[in-house]
Amino acid sequence: MDVPLAHLDRPFDYAVPVRMADTAVPGARVKVRFAGQDVDGYVLARAAGSDHTGRLQPLRRVVSSEPVLAPEIAELSALVARRWAGTRSDVLRLAVPPRHAAAEKVPSAPSPVATRPVEIQSWGEVPHAEAFLGRLRAGDAPRAVWTAAPGDDWPSMVAAAVASTLAGGRGSLVCVPDQRDVTRVDAALTATLGAGQHAVLTAESGPAARYGEFLSISRGARKVVVGTRASVFAPVRDLGLVVVWDDGDDLHAEPRAPYPHARDVLLMRAEQQGAAALVAGFACTVEAHHLLTRGWAHHLVAPRAAVRRRARVDVVPGEDRAVGTRLPRLALEAIREGVADGPVLVQTPRAGYAASLACERCRTPARCGACSGPLRLAGPTSPPQCRWCGQAAASWSCPECGHRGLRAPVLGEARTAEELGRSFPGTTVRSSSGERILECVADKPAIVVATVGAEPVAEGGYCAVVLLDTWITLGRDDLRVAEEALRRWMGAAGLVRPGGRVVAVGDPASPALQALVRWDPAGLAAREWAERVEAHLPPAARIATITGEPGALDDALTLASLPDHAEVLGPVVVSADLQRVVVRVPAASGPALSDALGELQRLRSARKLDPVRVQVDPPTL
Repeated sequence: MDVPLAHLDRPFDYAVPVRMADTAVPGARVKVRFAGQDVDGYVLARAAGSDHTGRLQPLRRVVSSEPVLAPEIAELSALVARRWAGTRSDVLRLAVPPRHAAAEKVPSAPSPVATRPVEIQSWGEVPHAEAFLGRLRAGDAPRAVWTAAPGDDWPSMVAAAVASTLAGGRGSLVCVPDQRDVTRVDAALTATLGAGQHAVLTAESGPAARYGEFLSISRGARKVVVGTRASVFAPVRDLGLVVVWDDGDDLHAEPRAPYPHARDVLLMRAEQQGAAALVAGFACTVEAHHLLTRGWAHHLVAPRAAVRRRARVDVVPGEDRAVGTRLPRLALEAIREGVADGPVLVQTPRAGYAASLACERCRTPARCGACSGPLRLAGPTSPPQCRWCGQAAASWSCPECGHRGLRAPVLGEARTAEELGRSFPGTTVRSSSGERILECVADKPAIVVATVGAEPVAEGGYCAVVLLDTWITLGRDDLRVAEEALRRWMGAAGLVRPGGRVVAVGDPASPALQALVRWDPAGLAAREWAERVEAHLPPAARIATITGEPGALDDALTLASLPDHAEVLGPVVVSADLQRVVVRVPAASGPALSDALGELQRLRSARKLDPVRVQVDPPTL
């Protein structure tokens, strides 16, 4: 039942009236009477009897006889709820889209008969790839972590794996971070399989279209699905392959309770349904490396010689940030040589014009006189403006030295595009960020300045890719800072055409930049994994956070029956009213920790105590 109370998170028995015998099928939506009101629910199973000793309440009505909750998804919802210490009702809200009655009346047309042969040429330079695809065609369940090389047409390579699985008579599920990636994979699947062979599940489709696509999957009319994180629960029949692309992207982490991660849900489905698994990306996360160290998956990666042929990667020291130039000579040369033949990509980590300002003479940060907030420039002709209160500071002067001049230590993509326009007169300069994200650019000379994640795809690839201000990306206070920085840089560098050039502006001694030069994300992941093992951090350990008001947090810690060897770290202040503790256990005690926290949620719900937020394996601390 769709009841948010954790202590009521279990199946209940109801009698099926004779008039509903043909419509109250397993998986159907129904209304039942519970605690004096009508609530929504799903039929899990039909049985001849019940172990309930009293009189069973009858179903109120069958909302729809469409079996939208497949048995394997019902089982998966229980596994996910247990793993992340949540409730099945919360998981089912993520798994089954809202009903659209008009869409249910439209029959799902079956997929046309596929006549195209499976193409595997796009995997040609990857050792063991042909064996991997061959096992997919044979109906086996191989598991791999694939590190893509620069210039790889990864959507076509994923489509080849899907086609191999479909040739073996089984379905596939491909999960990507955002709509732009969905569009690319959608086009590749259409080109490889033909039109009408797959379904697309995204929120951008709209309620009716999305529910219609969901029904085509549930009814078995489509056996191939591509979508964003909500698609991991798609009821694909005869599931033979699950694919997650760029699993380090934070868009794969569900922001709603119980906060599951798309990668981990897909791996659970692979175990549950005996399907193959492919964890793929230009970078390699620590979690993906953990799969390799356990022997759960094998590594698919292009040889070093092939990577060197694809792209040349250089790192040049950046400016002193006190003196000097932001674009070193080598970066300017790469842009000049690249733009002579086609498009050039310049990645910058900040959007806007000038996100922060400082005194031109003594470098003191410029602050608002009214609220002490940081000043910024919105454009070349705009006066300095406070980022907090919005007040203009046209007459600002430095409180330390009295100087009125300002400099911008951190420049956004708009200012970067302006500078490049002056440096390369006559060259088209385009920006991609925020609300103005370009989908693709033509294969003609141009400079494209983009923020992280907003890089458009170039027809034929970019002639050169320049990564600016890498010190900003590495300067975040986060456990995954090096891993995330390398993922962002490789996501841009992977768009280069074969034989192109990549130049990163930063500290050549940085391990993350060294891994970029070698195109060795697995090496950095191994280094990070070893440090996590030594520090007892995920994935070498299991952690959970409990957040709430001080009194509620004390109650939770008192009621929780934590497993042996559990460490409670904190509490620490999160905000004026909230505190947080971190509970850490060895990886082997992870299931016990999830069970203990799930029981804690049920106890607190039954006693109507103040709520706390429980998050198992949060993506970041």
